Amino acid sequence: MGIIIWLIVGGIIGWLASMVMKTDGQQGIFLNVIVGIVGAFLGGWLGGMLGIGGGDINDGNFSITGLLLSLVGAIVLLGIVNLFRRGRVR
Repeated sequence: MGIIIWLIVGGIIGWLASMVMKTDGQQGIFLNVIVGIVGAFLGGWLGGMLGIGGGDINDGNFSITGLLLSLVGAIVLLGIVNLFRRGRVR
């Protein structure tokens, strides 16, 4: 059941991040899921470095902080991809 939750939440977070970064037309649902999942790991790592606690999806502890950290991580990931892809952040 955990992998299904990862896919659904990852897809939503990736889609929201692509809307914020205006890259939604360039990527499909598969890339949204990948960006969301990798962004969640990146956001969790950044949150751990900064001392911000968030809920872990695997434990069933959903929190607004954890979801926001995932969204921030996905946005940072898309910013890094855009930087290498275009030579500048959009």
